[in-house]
Amino acid sequence: MGCASCSSGAGGRPTGCQNNGYCSSSGCNKLGVFDWLTGIPLAQGQQPFDVVEVRFKNTRKTFHRCPPSIGALAGDAVVVETGHGYDIGVVSLAGELVRAQMARKEKAQDSFELRKVLRKASQEDLDRWHAARKLEGETMLASRTIAREAGLDLKMTDVEYQGDGTKATFYYTSEERIDFRDLVRRLAERFHVRVEMKQIGARQEAGRIGGIGSCGRELCCSTWLTDLRSVTTGAARYQQLALNPQKLAGQCGKLKCCLNYELDMYIEAIKSYPSQNAKLKTRQGTGTHIKTDIFTERMYYGFKRPGEPFVMASFPVETVREILAQNKQGIEPEVDLNMAVAPADPGEKEPDYENVVGQDELTRFDQKMKSRGQSRRGGKKRKPPIQPPGPKPRSDGAAAEPRKASAGEEGPREGRSGRRDRRGRRDRGPRNDKPGTPPPAQPPQA
Repeated sequence: MGCASCSSGAGGRPTGCQNNGYCSSSGCNKLGVFDWLTGIPLAQGQQPFDVVEVRFKNTRKTFHRCPPSIGALAGDAVVVETGHGYDIGVVSLAGELVRAQMARKEKAQDSFELRKVLRKASQEDLDRWHAARKLEGETMLASRTIAREAGLDLKMTDVEYQGDGTKATFYYTSEERIDFRDLVRRLAERFHVRVEMKQIGARQEAGRIGGIGSCGRELCCSTWLTDLRSVTTGAARYQQLALNPQKLAGQCGKLKCCLNYELDMYIEAIKSYPSQNAKLKTRQGTGTHIKTDIFTERMYYGFKRPGEPFVMASFPVETVREILAQNKQGIEPEVDLNMAVAPADPGEKEPDYENVVGQDELTRFDQKMKSRGQSRRGGKKRKPPIQPPGPKPRSDGAAAEPRKASAGEEGPREGRSGRRDRRGRRDRGPRNDKPGTPPPAQPPQA
């Protein structure tokens, strides 16, 4: 979610805004929140909320108590206290909206239990912070090698150094429980820092890395989604989606989180429909439910009678209710399966694309492209060979007589050499380049 005026600069920082990527709206960062309460005065007698939201690397955010004397605003780099040493982060949110964020994440709003902001970051603090951040890429590659040598089945996904450079947090993913006590000892001896191992899931890993989804937008888990709920294949079945893992899986390899967005609406709509397990008993056969289209309010059933082909028909929901009500009374109504599917309205015209800007049509990719070199082994017809010039056979099977040369037309050129030079041209014998010299005499024809 970058600003529209930002462009890539040195070190991956945006150059469009003059704040080096620390926008007050947090638009260039992951899980950014727009403070729509900025500039709105507080009620008379109400004290400003003394808690700020501090953003660290990727999607990690924490709440810290900020005394009013510091005066930290959104976009300021601050030094916060930790269990061991201090850390440096950027204030992503301040003011009354922080109270709403804490209530949303079910955090206790008692600010005295939170760690506090020590001061605004000085230039010396920032230099030490940037020096520690430069070591993260090399540390992650080395930690993967150490984990591979230790024979541990885990994937090291990210490394985050503390602002003072005395502690490093290693984020990893694994399908099973890992005993990493020996790994922590090796990492501490290799990098000379305090080591903390933190296991994350595949969805948290995708949120920290980021990327573009199949919809063309940035991943929800890295822009706004913080409540990562489990997604099952039942969500795809309720929405009548094909169970294709390549289309339903996201960047993390799990089912897409967006499958849950409209699931409640589908469940509420299907509750008002007849049961999908009920079968339609008609004189034309017994119909089995295939699918339900909640947008057109139609239900599709398949009919199969012995010795007849399979027929699929769709009925409005009201018709299905009427048939089921008659079946309860022991009546099998007669339906016309050919007329069950609603015919298309002849007055409706399908929209067509128009070439309004002088470009090619949008449907040009629908036509199958013809390859230049067609395989001879395929079923395509080959072009007939070119016939050499000469007498053509007659339709009655008799040999055609040779064509006689008309007046003024030369006969067959005899005595010309059939050889060709280097350029492929036929050698026509010696030429007389002197002007005014008559051509050599031709021998008399017999």
